[in-house]
Amino acid sequence: MRKNSGNWMGTLGTVAFLSPYFIMFFTFIVVPVLVAILLSFTYFNSIEFPTFIGLKNYVSLLTQDAVFMQYVLPNTLKFSLIVGPGGYLLSFLTAWLLAQIPHRPRTFLALIMYTPSMTAGVAMTVLWAIIFSGNASGYINSILLRLNLIVEPIQFLQSPDYLMNIMIVVSLWSSMGVGFLAMLSGILNINPEVYEAAYIDGIKNRFQEIIYITIPSMKPQMLFGAVMAVVGTFQAGAIGVALSGTNPTPQYAGQLMVNHIDDYGFIRYEMGYAAAISVLLLVIVYLFSRVAMKLFGEKS
Repeated sequence: MRKNSGNWMGTLGTVAFLSPYFIMFFTFIVVPVLVAILLSFTYFNSIEFPTFIGLKNYVSLLTQDAVFMQYVLPNTLKFSLIVGPGGYLLSFLTAWLLAQIPHRPRTFLALIMYTPSMTAGVAMTVLWAIIFSGNASGYINSILLRLNLIVEPIQFLQSPDYLMNIMIVVSLWSSMGVGFLAMLSGILNINPEVYEAAYIDGIKNRFQEIIYITIPSMKPQMLFGAVMAVVGTFQAGAIGVALSGTNPTPQYAGQLMVNHIDDYGFIRYEMGYAAAISVLLLVIVYLFSRVAMKLFGEKS
């Protein structure tokens, strides 16, 4: 009887300990997702009560929204497929290189690498807006003018020829986030004796060491970094608007799905349509996350 009582007490303690997390998760994650899914089947202008219209929002999005199909979706996929894998690979290589140097300089350099991800808001926008400013005082324009490579300043942030490329560069620059720290931690926690045994068994160089020892030994950290890269790149959107100063961005050159959601939700107040876009974005993120799970998940 005492044993059963102890089990019950342990179960109640576990429930009491985890209940705040489940309450917060349900309130701020599950409920908003369910509400967005429900609103995606309605016409809702944020003033009148939502009106059920079935799949009309999704049909309009995929067949009638020319901006979405011609600009937003291609821009989002291009941006994500470059920044996601590019930032992920850059994070891993940087973490591996830092793991090869002593503790003190490694800590200092890791902090330098991580800092841009913490200043990815106003500070980052101001910095890069000055660098790519469209007048003669902008750093890039100033250098090009002094070298006589151009005769007048280039409107980098207002030109569809440059905006997306600048967004990609800025995003890669700030891609060293928590995924980078997780990879660095995973590499540092690998037992050095594993490497010694591997070289005895026939490993001949650092590349084989990375492929056969490092990556298989830190799959949880690799998976975490991959998921964070997927979510981070598909959530990106403020960067293009912040750099160009307008939403929609000039000629939709930097328009991503998040910008399209903001455009319809908070500028046009078509909340039902914006909810449909957000649900489609959620599905895309889920599919890419499943790919990451297949690549780095533990096989059971």
